[in-house]
Amino acid sequence: MALYRAFATVGAMTIWSRVLGFVRDVLIAAVLGAGPIADAFFVAFRVPNLFRRLFAEGAFDAAFIPLFAKRFHGEGGEEGARAFAEQALAGLTLALVAFTLLGEFVMPWLMLLLAPGFAADPQKFDLAVLLARIALPFLLCMSLVALYSGVLNALGRFAVAAFAPSLLNVVLILVLLILIALGDVDQKSAAVALAWGIAASGVLQVIVVAVAAAKSKMRLSFRPPRLDADMRRLLALAAPGFIAGGMNQITVVLNTVIASLQDRVVSWFYYADRLFQLPLGVIGVAVGVVLLPELSRRLRSGDHQAAMDSENRSLETALLLTLPAAVALFVAANPIVRVLFERGAFSAIDAHSTAAMLAALAPGLPAFVLIKVFHPGFFAREDTKTPMIFAGIGMAANVMLALLLFVVLGAVGIAIATTIAGWLQAALLAGTLKERGEFALDRTCKRRLPAILAASLIMGAVVWALVHGLGPWFEPVNGTLVQVVALMLLVGSGLAVYAGTAAALGAFDARSLLARLGLR
Repeated sequence: MALYRAFATVGAMTIWSRVLGFVRDVLIAAVLGAGPIADAFFVAFRVPNLFRRLFAEGAFDAAFIPLFAKRFHGEGGEEGARAFAEQALAGLTLALVAFTLLGEFVMPWLMLLLAPGFAADPQKFDLAVLLARIALPFLLCMSLVALYSGVLNALGRFAVAAFAPSLLNVVLILVLLILIALGDVDQKSAAVALAWGIAASGVLQVIVVAVAAAKSKMRLSFRPPRLDADMRRLLALAAPGFIAGGMNQITVVLNTVIASLQDRVVSWFYYADRLFQLPLGVIGVAVGVVLLPELSRRLRSGDHQAAMDSENRSLETALLLTLPAAVALFVAANPIVRVLFERGAFSAIDAHSTAAMLAALAPGLPAFVLIKVFHPGFFAREDTKTPMIFAGIGMAANVMLALLLFVVLGAVGIAIATTIAGWLQAALLAGTLKERGEFALDRTCKRRLPAILAASLIMGAVVWALVHGLGPWFEPVNGTLVQVVALMLLVGSGLAVYAGTAAALGAFDARSLLARLGLR
């Protein structure tokens, strides 16, 4: 089944990128630690990432892919689709060049909004502004990457678009290895070098996806932007999609604002979020990327039953992989963080605080993956307004809860607020699709979901026992090799228990799954 093979392709490329991302973060933790320079770097890194997802991934994917697919499979064919993509490329480039130039000028004021707590430390504030200015062109490059990736995904060419983000990690790892080899580079200079690496990686990614699109007979030429009927429709869909698709990033920024009020919390939240983003990226992003063009094609052909089946299989696959990941991150947060990060400038206190935030984020993992599953059901029907409204409700709930819980519980309250807000948004999306008759659990999904939950809980109990049994092995005094072996034993045992239990309970059919992946 093409849907499962596409999930596997995007998931495999995303795993590769995330593994490289962990290598990158381990090196960053060793070089920058969790002090003021690390805080400044992480906030600066979030500036282009925030606007990339607002301008490009969130709004653009939601609006562009259904309209591009409509033209490619119907109105105008290949030439009509190419002309539409070229107009979108021209408009997006013009808007982002202007925004990037404006951002360079207003960065000090923007930094006051993003991290007001930095104002108390002029050196940290000035460094954050400098790093953000260096990295900001990454936004323009990533917006172009998003357009070319949208073209490739709509054509069913998922591999290159999924591979491109890993180039950021490749470049930063090379920069970090050079810095470590030099040995005497101070942390401020290291942060500046990393910021330049971010900008350079953006250019490299544009080249890769543009070449791939050209090989797929979609070489796009720049043309003067024109506000015709197609572009007005794209803007009409992108305006609410701009908010809906990037609302999670806005929430992250608001959490950063709150976290910046206490020293080191920004760094703790960053490292915890990176671990949280691994399964979310591999599973949620893969499902979202593949499901949107799939639903657009099914609905365009009028096959609503097939569209419903695609949604059920996507939900089933997402929870099959996400629920055990959430349980494992909750139960084993402490050893995972200690083994990956507790070395160099990253202290035991940093590890303990980061693990607490990761454990609080973990229960929200299925919710954020479900959001990725439900969004295409709206976007494929050219409804970007409803997700925008629900994203706004989720953001408001997150901010209010984060402020309250930060005062009551400290840093971990920010993570708890994020989890609650995620479940609220997922429930609103699911309830609306069901009320409209656009989604309902089929018999197979109803049978398998309880089995997935039961297998996840059994696996969690085994992992909990192993965490306590292997506790001494995770101590830094044992050395990195012993720690890594213990973590691999923990992860491997959890995977084996879950796979066996899930198969025994009927959570999935191994033979059928292998056949759909093209492995049988």
